[in-house]
Amino acid sequence: MAVSSGPSAVISSLLMMLLFAGMQMFKVQLASSELMTILGGFLGSLLFILSLTAMNNLENALFSKGFQAKIFPEVVMCLVGSCLASGLIHRVCITTWYSSIFCYHLLSSYINYESKLIFLQSNICVMIKPQHY
Repeated sequence: MAVSSGPSAVISSLLMMLLFAGMQMFKVQLASSELMTILGGFLGSLLFILSLTAMNNLENALFSKGFQAKIFPEVVMCLVGSCLASGLIHRVCITTWYSSIFCYHLLSSYINYESKLIFLQSNICVMIKPQHY
């Protein structure tokens, strides 16, 4: 179920802080093996998504409903912050962090493309001619 921008910003912020704290608490375990460093990079990419969601929803709640995150400063600030958080775990976590974000982008592009095709093939799109009185 969807929530409005204000509660979503709070929930995303809390999850982001919990994830960062968990990454710092389990820093030694995440840096112990190759698979765990990959997990650390994946957790860093989740941290990016949560931080960007929190920032954008906070801006929507404060400014207006149609406010959108820009590449600079919002996205860049979230990218740098989550990259630094991954780098605090292990250097290799940064490369897997970047790969995870790239995979998220490819997956969301594919899902967006497929949903457009499904929408265009369905009978939901109905053109209604305006009536002149």
